[in-house]
Amino acid sequence: MNPASDSEEADARARWVGGGRVCFVGAGPGDPGLMSARALELIAAADVVLYDRLIPERALAGARACAELIYVGKEGAGPSVAQEETDALMLDRARSGALVVRLKGGDPFVFGRGGEEALALRAAGIEFEVVPGVTAGIAAAAYAGIPVTHRGLASALALITAHEDPAKEEQTLDWAALAAFPGTLVFYMGVRQLGRLTERLIDAGRPPDEAAAIVERGTLPEQRTILATLATLAERAAEHDVRAPAVAIVGEVCRLAAQLAWTQRGPLAGRTVAVTRAQAQLSSLAAQLRSLGARVLEAPAIRIVPRTVELPPLDGFDLICLTSANGVDILFDLLAKHGQDARELAGARVAAIGPGSAAALLRHGVIADIVPSRFLAEGLLEALDSLEVRRVLVARAAVARDRLIEGLRDRGAEVVVVALYDTVAEPIDATTAAALAQADYLTFTSSSTVRFFLQSAAPGPQTRIASIGPVTSATLREHGLEPHIEATRHDIVGLLDALIADAAAASGPA
Repeated sequence: MNPASDSEEADARARWVGGGRVCFVGAGPGDPGLMSARALELIAAADVVLYDRLIPERALAGARACAELIYVGKEGAGPSVAQEETDALMLDRARSGALVVRLKGGDPFVFGRGGEEALALRAAGIEFEVVPGVTAGIAAAAYAGIPVTHRGLASALALITAHEDPAKEEQTLDWAALAAFPGTLVFYMGVRQLGRLTERLIDAGRPPDEAAAIVERGTLPEQRTILATLATLAERAAEHDVRAPAVAIVGEVCRLAAQLAWTQRGPLAGRTVAVTRAQAQLSSLAAQLRSLGARVLEAPAIRIVPRTVELPPLDGFDLICLTSANGVDILFDLLAKHGQDARELAGARVAAIGPGSAAALLRHGVIADIVPSRFLAEGLLEALDSLEVRRVLVARAAVARDRLIEGLRDRGAEVVVVALYDTVAEPIDATTAAALAQADYLTFTSSSTVRFFLQSAAPGPQTRIASIGPVTSATLREHGLEPHIEATRHDIVGLLDALIADAAAASGPA
């Protein structure tokens, strides 16, 4: 399916005839996997995205290159964009005919001032849509193994902000009613107010020995859950230096956390793993690492730039070699531009250098005839030993090893090389570079990731370097770095296995 046409369809569905509009979109509490399909669809169609501080990493990755991305976040005791400025931007861009996505952490109508902004739009006669998001109070509790309602323990739930409007003459929280509330209390934005709110609840009659918890950075890999009683919650949070964003939970359901905790498990739990491959391929590896319990630091060091090339007629080749998943996807994009598809490859054998390339071919309806057991040029040449090949097309990056081409020509084959794309540097900013220095593992999946990464960053002294295979390891050594880990199987599965084995060895016997 063509991504461009998908975006155009989303844009057509998103717009109302007659001018611009605003979509309030809940981005969820932090885990990007909790963003809804509608949220992603609207971000991909937006002309303008006004986004808050606490949105998931990569929430903006699907925005169009021409979209205007404007930060309008607020931070307690930190830099903030005034609400009046946000309202003015929203109104101005909508009046200009733009599709505006107002992207908020959690749910836009749960302590997100979404209602106030929607009223401003209604007063101005501008249409809007609301896309709910998973709110932090429920999500953080669930990720901590705390069901906010549970038969026999809590049949009601109250969501409370610990920060009321400071302009109000008097505070409206009814502490006596909250103390008597027959269910779970969840306080948002309450880290700095924790001592005050627990004292008020106890003074109003809430039992001091009632179970309580505070969940820091809920749904993220670095989430922490501190269990306590209502009387000791503030002290325990201070001992562990709990910081925002965090939610405090009061109720007997907190006692279930010891039995129901399910996150922060897995063979890479507690480890930070940096991923340097191109953004287009980064997400799949990052998702697998997160499923293993790792905190993922995304630091793409390269970017894939397709070239404008003309493919020769494919029916003149008896072998077509694909040396990367990127090459496969770009090849099929070129075929599609000429109204062609997988049938153009029908007259040739198709070889993939490894399972990643083979999987990309399968997505386009082609089963690779040849996939070597060793996922590098030498392995592919070995796999071709028993085949007689006369004319070969090698589709690859503009800059790559020539071992495959040389080996085929040594056998008397005519080899046509089509350079489908360039691999260019993606500079790493200073903030990311500083975070990389603290990572437990730094992964490299190609020689180009090594070369371009080292142009703008460096591994930390305690960081273990993980290589996908011998070619990448050789490039690391050329640059004065000895890999601590090299995958035995030279693909992503092998790299993950190597990381798991290394983490297990470091942990020692259970």
